Amino acid sequence: MSYLDYQIIKKLSQNPEISQRQLSKLFEVSLGKVNFVLKSFVDKGLVKVNQFKNTKKKQAYLYQLTPKGIRRKTQMSIEFLQIKIREYEKIQQEIEELKQDIK
Repeated sequence: MSYLDYQIIKKLSQNPEISQRQLSKLFEVSLGKVNFVLKSFVDKGLVKVNQFKNTKKKQAYLYQLTPKGIRRKTQMSIEFLQIKIREYEKIQQEIEELKQDIK
C-alpha cells in the first residue's frame, strides 16, 4: 500500500464521515483517485460503507474501518514509522557530513 493509502485510512479512522471530495482536497489528489483507493479498501474488507442523511438532508457516506482495517492501519503505521526513522537517520548523517565540509 502507498503512503496515500495510509493517509486516507488514517483520516477515515479519525473522521468516518469525511467525504471523498474533502479527502481529495486534503491530500491534493483527484476525486477519481480517492474513489479508487476507497473501493480497493472495500474490496479488501478494510472499510465498510454505510449511507446516512447528513445535516443538510443530503445522502452521505460513513466509512467505518473493519477489524481487519484497524489491524492493517496499525501495520501500515509501523511500516511507515520505520521508513521515516531510516530517512531521519540518513538526513542526520548527511547533516553531519555537511558540517564537516564547512570546517
